[in-house]
Amino acid sequence: MKKIFLVMLLPLMLATNGCKKDKENPGTGVFLFSLEDDKALGAKVDTEIKTSGEFNILDRASNVEAYAYMDAMRDEILNSGTVKFKDEFEWQLNIIDNDSTLNAFCTPGGYIYFYTGLIKYLENSSSLAGVLGHEMAHADRRHSMASMQEQFGLSLIVQLISGDEDPGMLTQVAAALTSLSFSRAHEKQADKYSVQYLCATDFDAAGAANFFQKLLDSGSQSPPAFLSTHPSPASRVQEIHDEANSKTCATNEVNPSVNGMEYDAFKNLF
Repeated sequence: MKKIFLVMLLPLMLATNGCKKDKENPGTGVFLFSLEDDKALGAKVDTEIKTSGEFNILDRASNVEAYAYMDAMRDEILNSGTVKFKDEFEWQLNIIDNDSTLNAFCTPGGYIYFYTGLIKYLENSSSLAGVLGHEMAHADRRHSMASMQEQFGLSLIVQLISGDEDPGMLTQVAAALTSLSFSRAHEKQADKYSVQYLCATDFDAAGAANFFQKLLDSGSQSPPAFLSTHPSPASRVQEIHDEANSKTCATNEVNPSVNGMEYDAFKNLF
């Protein structure tokens, strides 16, 4: 009976809760869920990730310096005055101990996950801040919820939020988030907002471009799945720098240390 009710509820959601596009971000699509839904879904997925045993999340109590470094970086971005849902979302950072994986992702509601493999691959604090800003933008501009809506369908998202999902479904959704696919428009917007977030900080506003440039220098023609295969790394490097230059943002490594710790020392914590 409850599932029937949920299906009947969808047309009402279309009529009352959403049916409006984000005019600031063409290509984001129609939002059918509220910010509270983003937060509720993100919290459920976060709990699943931390209890499933599939992700080796580093304990905060045993990794105080590492989390202090990343928390300070996140806080500098949040305090830039450019994050739309700074006070609404959690923005909770988690580090996954997996050196073989270049990955990062952010759930609806702002639960952020970085793999140690990506942290070690990057070369300086601005590169990390650039990728962090990119992932935060996916949640802040609600790309994460829009992409989940497209990938899993309205009915399943409603079931997940209401707690009426089939056994095991939340586990599958949590696993799928590690490689959630974003559209070309979403990726371009996340790159743009990463620049805007960092422009008011002491990091290189074009920090995300450093990551794509390293991929190009290594001969890779496509980024890892978490940053999508489009646009191409070369075009993204140029567009990120163009965005930074258009806003007269600093485009060099202004802040090589965070909390007094150099980036190499941070990487050596893992």
